[in-house]
Amino acid sequence: MGVHTGSALPATSELGHAESLNSTEKDPDLQDVKEKVDVESFGVSHEEEDVDETIIKNDEDVALEVISTDDDPTLPVLTLRTLFLGIGLSAFTSVLATIYTFKPQNASVSQLFCLIIAYVLGTAMHSMMPTTGYWHYLNPGPFNIKEHTAIVIMASTASTVAVAMEVIAALDLFYNIKLNPALAIFQIFASQMIGYGIAGLLRNLLVYPTYAFYPTYISVVNLLQSLHFGGILNHKKRRYFWIVFTAIFLWEWIPQYPFPLLTAISIICLVDNGRHTFVRNLFGAGSSNEGIGLFSFGTSWTLITQGNPLVWPLRTQVNSYIGMALGYIVLTACYYTNVFNGRDILWMSQSLFNNEGGSYNQSAILTPQNTLDSSKVDSVGLPRYTTTYAISQMCYNFSLGAAIVHVLLWNWRELSRAFGKMRFMQSSQDIDDPHYQAMKKYKEVPQWWYLVLLVGALVIGIGCSYNKGDWLLPAWSVILFTIISGFIAICIGFIAATTGFSIQIKHAMNILSAFVHPGQPVAVMYVNLYGNSTAYQCLYMLQDLKLGQYTKLPPRATFAAQMAGSIIGSIFNYTMMISIVNNNRAALIDPVGTRVWSGWIIQGYNSSSVAMGAFGKELFTYGKPYYLIGFAFFIGLSFPVPFWLAHKLAKPGSWVARVAEFVNTPIISLYIGYLPYSVNGQWWSCVVIGFLSQWWARTRRPKWFKKYNYLTSAALDGGSQVILFILSFAVFGASGNAVEFPNWWGNPANLSVDRCALTDG
Repeated sequence: MGVHTGSALPATSELGHAESLNSTEKDPDLQDVKEKVDVESFGVSHEEEDVDETIIKNDEDVALEVISTDDDPTLPVLTLRTLFLGIGLSAFTSVLATIYTFKPQNASVSQLFCLIIAYVLGTAMHSMMPTTGYWHYLNPGPFNIKEHTAIVIMASTASTVAVAMEVIAALDLFYNIKLNPALAIFQIFASQMIGYGIAGLLRNLLVYPTYAFYPTYISVVNLLQSLHFGGILNHKKRRYFWIVFTAIFLWEWIPQYPFPLLTAISIICLVDNGRHTFVRNLFGAGSSNEGIGLFSFGTSWTLITQGNPLVWPLRTQVNSYIGMALGYIVLTACYYTNVFNGRDILWMSQSLFNNEGGSYNQSAILTPQNTLDSSKVDSVGLPRYTTTYAISQMCYNFSLGAAIVHVLLWNWRELSRAFGKMRFMQSSQDIDDPHYQAMKKYKEVPQWWYLVLLVGALVIGIGCSYNKGDWLLPAWSVILFTIISGFIAICIGFIAATTGFSIQIKHAMNILSAFVHPGQPVAVMYVNLYGNSTAYQCLYMLQDLKLGQYTKLPPRATFAAQMAGSIIGSIFNYTMMISIVNNNRAALIDPVGTRVWSGWIIQGYNSSSVAMGAFGKELFTYGKPYYLIGFAFFIGLSFPVPFWLAHKLAKPGSWVARVAEFVNTPIISLYIGYLPYSVNGQWWSCVVIGFLSQWWARTRRPKWFKKYNYLTSAALDGGSQVILFILSFAVFGASGNAVEFPNWWGNPANLSVDRCALTDG
């Protein structure tokens, strides 16, 4: 099918064109059809003509203009291909994602990677298996979009590494607490299911309506429809996809392996050549924790795609760029004026430091029961953060507070409509979204299924929090933080559904838990399962429910795919984690790690649990060194108010009203503190690509934008993910042996990859 503008149009086959051509000789009234056929002979299809030049003005209209509402309810869903590939890819992606968790490279398993592999294997199964006789039940026709979507949901769900697995690994590595395998697996599964139960109750609010369009999923759906729908236009789109996919596949290995300088090109750094620390801090961006990348451009799509320049609406991108622009000023000024007393520590790091600037010895201040030993604090001292990391945590908490008020002010109408009469407990009748209307022919998942899932998972989670006669987290705390996370899920869900942007809540939850469980670092770390993980598992479920709605996958099939992916992922997450932890314990505990294994993600949970769990009152109460980190949440509550008032008081349509409506304070606040992590060479490339896509192409080339913009994103993401996967095992050490490329000017031995910082190489 072609790309439509909201209404379903019939597919145009080659036979259909031939019939139209002959009929024009008999009926002059069909001459316009013949003209379109004649046009198609020169490379323009009938369906291509149906894509008009109308500019997409409202962000949510993308879902109506780019994605077809067509559906064939006769397509089979639960087939041998669905089960075989769904289970197999779920196991594969969960193992791969767990391996990536313990690697020095910051990589993840992309949903587009799962989509492409599933398509190749699914079409191969159809081609290789007989279709006659009893084989028809095993091979019931071509690999279809509904089978494909179910497999993608299963595999991507399994590839999302559960926070519970990371917390269980931290307990093992840093506290010598080894959970029973069955208890650990049930803990992982239950922590996910709580979020899924909450998601089911929010469908009327964050799945069904048009405004909940999840921008980051448009490219996924666009690719699925292009691969499976017929018509000459979609044949051209498939060809276009594979050309772009191949091009990025052939290119991406160059900046990733032999020529890493291309990941962060900075003229200023090339001129300075690593001589000045200030230049490195502000302009460096090529190596992890090097600098914040002012005027640094990258050519690696693996990094550029982190900014979603082809997918995020322009408003979202501009607000993020405003935040980063302020971040260059705020981070640099705070560090060099010794804010948070961090001038003598590293510029960028997420570790804890002692009074002398070295690594903090947490074992020296904990009792054998892993609680704070107050008698040892005077001799060891309090831990310290780097200035940039402390500022970043403040900004994340600013963002969370601003997000709550932003949603209440700007989305009150939608909230009251969904919750005012408790109508979220039943099917909504006034949702006019065409994708939702097309789904009404299928049986919906009853709300009581989700309620049973929520209550059952909560009970299991409470039971699994009790280990060997002691509570890792008390039952009342599990319930408390689940409720808090459920309310926050509404806010971050609204933001993600309408902007594609994801709010971070981990730091706020850590601080809150530090005051709820003072002196108990293990409990503070365990709160992440219910205060942090629950909200994001809810968001993942909402996104997949929307994916099912876009592709017309029956709701009960979507529910089953999510459950199956979670069960398989929980089992393989745990078994692979135990194998890695047992065989590489020394490397995972080491602050630096090795070229093959690193525990940097797990160490982050441990550092937060020690600083906030053991020293919450000493570091985060009013007047203490980092009290502003906690109070930032309350300060952030006020950020959206001036802009909302300006919009209400200004003359409708005036520039004041438009600017006030455009500003998104949660996004700006977070991006002020977004830079002091990992590498930053991609952001200025994102600015250029983002404006070319979401402004120039969207307003000057609307036909191309509707047909190819999101398909381009899918092709670039897919090709770069596949080559990254190959490189990870071939040369980056995922298979156990890393192969370094010989040093040269573009891959220096004694400088960072952008030649901005001296190294020990």
